[in-house]
Amino acid sequence: MLAFVTVGSTEFDGLVSAVFTDEALAALHRKGYTELVVQCGKSTFEFADGIQNGETQRLRRAEVDIEYWTYKPSLEEEYAKADLVISHAGSGTILDVLRKGKSMIVVPNPTLLDNHQEELATTLEDMGYLKAASVEDLPAAIEGFDTSNIKPFPPFDGSRFARIVDQAMGFI
Repeated sequence: MLAFVTVGSTEFDGLVSAVFTDEALAALHRKGYTELVVQCGKSTFEFADGIQNGETQRLRRAEVDIEYWTYKPSLEEEYAKADLVISHAGSGTILDVLRKGKSMIVVPNPTLLDNHQEELATTLEDMGYLKAASVEDLPAAIEGFDTSNIKPFPPFDGSRFARIVDQAMGFI
């Protein structure tokens, strides 16, 4: 099984560093994940030197094969291949992943202004769509994540947005 980690276009040193720890890798391995792909963005972490010029690096730790890189033009292929997505709690990433029916653990970045990611992650977890975790409890969150308790995310309905705009504009 494959787990994919993304920090989007930001830097999130804490999340990237956390997934490379022996504890997180062991938790992934115990859950049956043998492959880990990490999109690191601008993050600074132990193995960052090898990817600074756009290279993809590979290594094996704690019985998990790891591939990591900074950016790709699209993450669609990564989402499609992943059995689990671990991500920063950016709204765009969350919607992309949940609409694809993928299991997801989100880790809000507490260094962002007003901590809006925390609110979004907590709300979506309370609604049953994903698991929220902190950098510090990521290994435990991976270990305890039961995908059978996750509800399917509702499909996109573009007409709802149109109705909201029409109401706001006074057309209906």
